[in-house]
Amino acid sequence: MIIIENLKKLYGPEEALNIEELKIETSECFGLVGNNGAGKTTLFRLILDLIRTSSGRVTINGEDVSKTEEWKSFVRSYLDEHMLLSFLSPAEYFETLRKIYGLGEQDLENHLEKFSPLFNGEILGKKKYIRDLSKGNIKKVGIAAAFLGNPSLVLLDEPFENLDPTSQNRLKKIITEERETNGTTFLISSHDLVHVTDICNRIVLLEKGHVLRDLKDEKKVMAEELADYFDR
Repeated sequence: MIIIENLKKLYGPEEALNIEELKIETSECFGLVGNNGAGKTTLFRLILDLIRTSSGRVTINGEDVSKTEEWKSFVRSYLDEHMLLSFLSPAEYFETLRKIYGLGEQDLENHLEKFSPLFNGEILGKKKYIRDLSKGNIKKVGIAAAFLGNPSLVLLDEPFENLDPTSQNRLKKIITEERETNGTTFLISSHDLVHVTDICNRIVLLEKGHVLRDLKDEKKVMAEELADYFDR
């Protein structure tokens, strides 16, 4: 689904990312880990064409993301709260997205019902703007929005951050069910090695913008290799 070739991003003389080749297959749950400054968010922003490459390219289903727009119809993401229309209430925001994506009212109702356990009665019907919600609840809104419209590819940056343990487990269940039922491809960047190892069948470790390890082994083996790296 995604092919990355000779991808570089420079900020002045500083190299933020340098990936010679990386392929992400359809229906993978792909984890991206690394310390701060490893290049995780930079890679996500390049995949989504939010920033320009210094060289190289990213293609999604054969389409160069910097030259076409068609891929945007089946790709969703949540990177941070700045992607949201925070002056709207959650209900208003979801309704706005429903109209943009051309979905029916029942489609939206079914979607929000799927996220009801994650929302836990704290999101809808509270007469609050998104900006007035807690950080964890803002994240829940952004994640639910990223699943709207049955996308083929979803990118989530630090999805477990600011969520309580129950919400983290509910989110893992939603991601797993979506992948198994609809074949959705997930790219998940996270500092939480336990959750990433639980749900991802492949994990790439970045260090200073380079792919250091590409793990596709059993979960126990991946966990041991990551623990070995981060315990250094």
